[in-house]
Parts: sequence; structure tokens; C-alpha cells
Amino acid sequence: MRENVQVNQEAEESNGGERKLLAAVALGAILAPLNSTMIAVALPGIIDDFNASVASATWLITAYLVVMASIQPLAGKIGDGIGRRKLILASLTLFLIVSIGASLAPNVWILLAFRIGQAVSISIVLSNSYAILRQVVPASRRGKTFGIVEAATGLSAAAGPLVGGLLITIADWRAIFFINVPFVIAALILAWQTLPRDSKPGAWHEFDYKGAVLLPTTLVAIAVLFLMISRGSQPALYIPVGLVAVAFSGILIRIELVHNNPVFQPRFFKIRGFAAPSVSVGTSNLAMYSLLLVIPLLLTARGGYTELEIGMILTSLSVGMALLTPIGGRLADRLGRRTPVVVGLAISVVGTLFPLINGSEIEIVPLMIGLGLVGIGIGLSGPGGRTSAVESIPAKDAGVAAGTYSTSRYFGSIVGSAILAGLIGVDRTNIDGIDLVFIVVTASAVTAVAASLFMESHPDAAD
Repeated sequence: MRENVQVNQEAEESNGGERKLLAAVALGAILAPLNSTMIAVALPGIIDDFNASVASATWLITAYLVVMASIQPLAGKIGDGIGRRKLILASLTLFLIVSIGASLAPNVWILLAFRIGQAVSISIVLSNSYAILRQVVPASRRGKTFGIVEAATGLSAAAGPLVGGLLITIADWRAIFFINVPFVIAALILAWQTLPRDSKPGAWHEFDYKGAVLLPTTLVAIAVLFLMISRGSQPALYIPVGLVAVAFSGILIRIELVHNNPVFQPRFFKIRGFAAPSVSVGTSNLAMYSLLLVIPLLLTARGGYTELEIGMILTSLSVGMALLTPIGGRLADRLGRRTPVVVGLAISVVGTLFPLINGSEIEIVPLMIGLGLVGIGIGLSGPGGRTSAVESIPAKDAGVAAGTYSTSRYFGSIVGSAILAGLIGVDRTNIDGIDLVFIVVTASAVTAVAASLFMESHPDAAD
């Protein structure tokens, strides 16, 4: 009897510690989307205060996105090597410092430097936090756990513009950076208490320094190419920049295939449990991001809709995503990783059919129904996809796996922006190409479903 009581007490303590760890990870994870979306409403104030150009101010968003896409695989690899606890604690501290610095920035370029610091530090936190969850949480609860974190990040992304607008109304744009302070302090305290101790020092004599330099360089070159196309800037440079990106990509893959301990793992994409959800999340995010960008343009061109009304219409997507993500995680634990991903993405395809069939003349009610179905589908599919990608790779490389998977998602957003610009024009005022955007959205959603069919229900990596 005493043995049973002792076992129950130990189980309760273990679950309590796991919940505190989950809270620490969730607090860190929400900082990335929150700081990605809050700043959108702050740009006019920043431009006025610093007498900055629109082009220079928009780099505050662009640079953040590009760095997040570029750094995460490298950040995960460094954590796999030197230890994740110390790296997360150091990166949260750095995020605290640069957030305070951003709130005090005297000009737009110093503010941009602090924004890059935010992106670097939070990229490190994200990649290594998911790796720790993969290490600590049993496979039977892993989908549910990842679902809770995904739901938290979805809610923070949706709440970003509202929170930012409220803070700017109460104070000014600098408040959107200072608001990070209490969140980071809470995350630091919880992380210090709950993150597992690093088991061994990193083997830096085997570290892939060439890959560490080439990986972000290659990803930045590719991202810059897409961003140049999306803005329609300097067309004469498209071919040279494209050739540079292709050359860097070839050199990177060649080096990483022969290195014993590579930063970037091309071999990951030979593993169904990793490759299928990575392709799936990239194409589904392309569809979702394109919708998020094109709907405000469509409604603004029609006239008669305020920013608040447009935001409320888009909320139908984010609410569905936030509410269904935890359910998607539980289903991934009960039914296997593949089933909720395939079903969820299929629901998203149905949602994209509403704007596809009705085109640019779509009424608000069917538009909101379609957006809601897309959000529900993304919510159901998200946890199973991320869980499959991370657990299909041995635990020692979980950081790289988490980072590479996140990069796939960010690149879906970048490609979606580029395609949108190519179809409706750089000035975003010509809506003649919106029907073509809806075709691309549905095609991307269908591609995501097709990729998810190759997933395994229960990926099993040898740790």
C-alpha cells in the first residue's frame, strides 16, 4: 500500500514538474509571434518619430522574418552540442536586454539592430525548447504537449495587433517592446527551475564551422531573392542573386553530406516522418499566409471596411486555429500522428474552396466560413506534424530537427508573399490577380494534404 502511495506521489510530482516546464516553454514560444505581429501597428508611429522612410521601417518586419527562418536550424545544432539549458537561459536574458534596448532606441537603424537581436535570441529559445520537450515528455503525451504550445503561439499571433494597438493607445510604440519584460522574467524564472541539467559538454572539435557559416548565408540569400521579387525591386539583380543562392545551396549540401557532425542534415529529408510534415507545413503555411495577406487587400479595394472590421473577419481563421490546436494534439496521441494531420489539412482544402469558387466577389459570410475551416484544419494538423518531425529524429539531433521544421514554415510565408506580389502587383492595389491567388492557395493546400499522406503514424527514432 505504501509503495502505491509513494508511486502516486512521485507521478504527481513528475506531472507537476512537467506542467511547469510546459509553462516555461509556452512563455518563451509566445514571444516570437507576439513580436512578429505587434510591430505592424507600430510602424506609422516609428516612421513619424524617426522621420524614417517606409522602406527602412518595413525592414523591421522583414529582417525579423528572414533571421527567424535562417537561424533556427543552426541554433538547434548549437544546443544539441553545448547543452540546451544554458543556451535557453542565455538567450532569454539576451532577449530581455535587446527588448529594453529597442524600447529606448534613438533611431530606426539602432532599432533594427535590436530587432535582429530579438530574432536571433528567440530563434535559439524556440529550437531548443521543442527539443527539450521531445526529450522529457513521453511519446504518449507528446502530441498533447506540442498542441498546447502551438495553441499558445497561435493565440499570441492573433492577439499581437490588438495588444499592440492597445499599448500604443495607452502609451506609444515603445511600449510594444517594453511589454516583453514581464513575460521574459517569468519565463526565465520557470526555465531556471524546470529545464533539465545539461548532461555533457559539447564536442566543439567536431563542430561544423563551415556549415554554421554557410547555412544562414544560404537561407538569407534565398530569402532576399524572394523578398526582392515580392517587392518588385531591382529586377536586374534577380538572376545574379538567384545564381548565388543556388551556388551556396550546392556547396552547403555537398559539405554537409560528408561531415560527421553537420549543422544542416540533408539526410533528414530521406526520413518520411520528417520530410512529409516539413513539406506539408511549408505548403499549408503558404496557403494560410497568402489568405491573410490577400483578404485585407480585397476588402480594402472594395471599400467600406475599417481596419477593425477587417481584423474581426480575419479572426475567424485565428480563433478556429487556436481552439482546435489542443484537440489536434490529443488526437495525435490517440490516433497516431498522421490521421489528424491528413484530416485537418483536408478540412483546410474545403475552406479554400469558398474563395476559389466565389472569387473576388465572395460575400462576407462564406468568406468567414471558409477562413474558419482553414483555421480549424491548421489547428488540427499542427501538433501532429511538428511532433512527427521532431520525434522521427534521434533525441541528440532534436534541436536541428525542430529548427529545420520551423524554417520550412517560415519559408512558406516568404514564398507566399512573393507569389502574392507577382500575381497582384507590387503596389498591392490591383486586384485583378486575386482569383489567381485563390487558385494558388487551394493548390498549396492540396499539396499539403498529399505530402501528409506520406507521414508515419508512429515515427520511431533510435535515441
